[in-house]
Amino acid sequence: MGSTVIYEDQDTFVDGSRYEMIATAVPNSDDYPEGVKYRFQYMTEDGRTLLRFDNFPNHPEVDRHHYHTPDGVYDDIEYTGLKDHVQKFHSEISDRHER
Repeated sequence: MGSTVIYEDQDTFVDGSRYEMIATAVPNSDDYPEGVKYRFQYMTEDGRTLLRFDNFPNHPEVDRHHYHTPDGVYDDIEYTGLKDHVQKFHSEISDRHER
């Protein structure tokens, strides 16, 4: 069984920084118990990560739902559902973009 895109968004700011967000419905599994796989990335004009939320299970040292910054990978992100996660990411982008 494949995956189906359930959320997608992207935009570019005047300074050239941009974000890309995608979430797909996937079969429930040990790696994706919620049945959702996502990657939300905010980056510089040349593609360097400023912030990324994802649940790709390739970082055994952090929780399933984690985020990345230029300084590393962190696990103190709570996942309470896709809608809340989208809103949280947009809020974080706004905070970081205004700095």
